Amino acid sequence: MEQRTVGRSGLRVSRIGLATHTWGAHTDTDEAAVQLVAFAEAGGTLVDTSPAYSGGTAQRILAELLGDLVSRDDLVLSGCAGVAPRATPAPAGPTVPAPEPVRAAVDTSRRALLRQLDRTLLELGTDYLDIWHVAAWDPATPLDEVAATVEFAVRSGKVRYAGVRGFNAWQVASLAAVAPVTVAQTPYSLLARDTETDFMPATRHHGVGLIATAPLAGGILTGKYRDGVPADSRGADEATAAEIRHRLDDRATRVVDALVTAADGLATSPLAVALAWIRDRPGIASMIVGARDIGQLTGVLAAETLELPRAIAAALDDVSARTE
Repeated sequence: MEQRTVGRSGLRVSRIGLATHTWGAHTDTDEAAVQLVAFAEAGGTLVDTSPAYSGGTAQRILAELLGDLVSRDDLVLSGCAGVAPRATPAPAGPTVPAPEPVRAAVDTSRRALLRQLDRTLLELGTDYLDIWHVAAWDPATPLDEVAATVEFAVRSGKVRYAGVRGFNAWQVASLAAVAPVTVAQTPYSLLARDTETDFMPATRHHGVGLIATAPLAGGILTGKYRDGVPADSRGADEATAAEIRHRLDDRATRVVDALVTAADGLATSPLAVALAWIRDRPGIASMIVGARDIGQLTGVLAAETLELPRAIAAALDDVSARTE
C-alpha cells in the first residue's frame, strides 16, 4: 500500500487507515484480529482508535492484538484524548428497554488530556502514540492551556505528532498557530464537500495534513440503501438511523447512481470508486475506513489498486457539487 507524507511533516502513513470504532460493538475480538492481520499484510500502517469507541472496548481489543499478531513498530497508532463516554449502557433484554446512545463528555484541560494519554499508553502497552489528537474543541479550556499541553506531550516523547479531531476551520487555525499540530481529521466524502470551502484552505496554510473520516458517508456511498434500508445497516440502528436517513435525499441518489454506473464500467464496487475519489483529492494524506467484517475490509482494500479515469473523477465532481 502506498505511504504518503502528512502535511509539511516527515510522518508517513498508508493512504488507507483502519478504523476501530466498530470493535467491541459490531466486531468481536476474533474478527478484529482477522482484520488487523489482513490490513497489515496489505501494507496498511495507520490504525485509528479512541478510548471513547465502544465505551473503551475498542481500545482494549486493539491492546490484546498488538505484538502477538502485528508488531507495534509496523503500525502508525493514532489515538486521542479530550472526549470520553459518560457511561457504557447495559445491553437491552426482554425486560430491559434499548439503551440510550452513549454521550460523550468533552474536557481538554491539561489534567484530563494527560491523564487520558497516560491511560491509553498503559492500556496499549506502548511508550508512545505516533499521532495523538485533541478530540474536540472545548470552550471551557483556554487555548493556551491546550497548546501548552500538546507541546508538552510531543516534547515528552509520549507523542510523536499531534493532531485534532472535531474542530472546524477557525479552531484548527487557532491551535495550529500556537502549537505543533501536524494532522487534522475531518469528515469528507462525495456527500460532505463543505470541507473544501474553508477547512482545507486553513489546514493548507498551516501545513497541516488531512485525514478524511466517514469517506463512505455512513455506508450510503456503498449503494446499500438504493432499494431500502437493510436490516443490519446503520440506517436500521435506532441510535444512528436518523443521521443516515436525513442524508438519503435527491442529491445522494444522484451521487450513488453515478457511483454505480462508474463501478459497472470499471468492474468494481461503488465503495471502491467512492474511496478512490477521496484518496486522489488534493491534500488528502489518508482516509480512515471501518469495516464490520473481513468481507467489508476486503472491499475497502480493493480501492488501493483502483485508478479512476479522469473523466469519471470529473463526472463525480460535477454530480456531487453543491449548488446552493
